[in-house]
Amino acid sequence: MENKKFTVTDDLLASKSQRFLNFLIDILIVYIIGITIGTTITIIGDLTHSYEASNWVTLLSLIEKVFFGLVILFFYYAFTEMYFSRTFAKYFTKTIVVRVDGSKPNTKNFMIRAVSRLNPMDPFSFLGKAERGLHDTLSATYVVKKHEFVEKMKMFVSVDEIGV
Repeated sequence: MENKKFTVTDDLLASKSQRFLNFLIDILIVYIIGITIGTTITIIGDLTHSYEASNWVTLLSLIEKVFFGLVILFFYYAFTEMYFSRTFAKYFTKTIVVRVDGSKPNTKNFMIRAVSRLNPMDPFSFLGKAERGLHDTLSATYVVKKHEFVEKMKMFVSVDEIGV
């Protein structure tokens, strides 16, 4: 008897509207984190009379702010997806990141996803017909609807165990 392997199918993929909502919510969260870090540095600088820290934050150039934002973006995506297989936005939209066989992606997959997101063209990779973006393709991962995915995995495992 042949052992069949589970494969992510198109019906499990998150919709474009879910992916767009994930993007908007995650960008908002990254923005809030950036403002919080900057404000915290400024407050601590003012309280400790270390005005160099306060001045540093207020005098950042546009390029430095963008770089700072990209660093936060990288760590936000890398850590949330690496530890939870989802970002805060994916909790809200009930989606999760998996590999084609349904397993949790490894550290390499998540790092590739995070680095790929730093490409300014990445958000535009969703404008075509494909439900997967550049960061999905390069990291060999899929964003799927969590509840449908779990149900299909349960059915696959129970059908696979018949006759064992």
